[in-house]
Amino acid sequence: MRVLCVDPGEKRIGLAVSDPSGTIARPLIILEHRSREADAREIVNLAESLGVGLIVVGVPYTWNGTIGPAARRALRLADAIRAVGSVAVITWDESGSSQRAQSLLREMHASRKKRREPLDHRAAAIILQDFLDAQTDLKARPTHKPETEDDEECHKA
Repeated sequence: MRVLCVDPGEKRIGLAVSDPSGTIARPLIILEHRSREADAREIVNLAESLGVGLIVVGVPYTWNGTIGPAARRALRLADAIRAVGSVAVITWDESGSSQRAQSLLREMHASRKKRREPLDHRAAAIILQDFLDAQTDLKARPTHKPETEDDEECHKA
């Protein structure tokens, strides 16, 4: 399933999309913020045109996990997206994604000009890759099925 990630900001909204298998994230586009409703409609239209099955909205929780002003804005955008479209919407902690995007550009020895460009869509790709990796980790966890009744009793104890 293809997944779209939204990294909402005050001025810009970064978008990233996964490959059809839901394994690899890539930066997609940066939208200029207009209004919550207009942004939600544009995001839903894009999601539908890409055949997205899930929209992940990044929420910047504070360092201690509480909801600050930026997180409230992100949660309101997630609600607006839900209200406009039929694609499932979830939220995901995106704390520090912009800093990680900047660090990644430095590690890649990107030019100063490239590092000064808006990072919103790159941050969205980092958020999305974190989400996709977490889903893969959940799927990879082994589940133990008892082979005998004795084995089952042993696990109940």
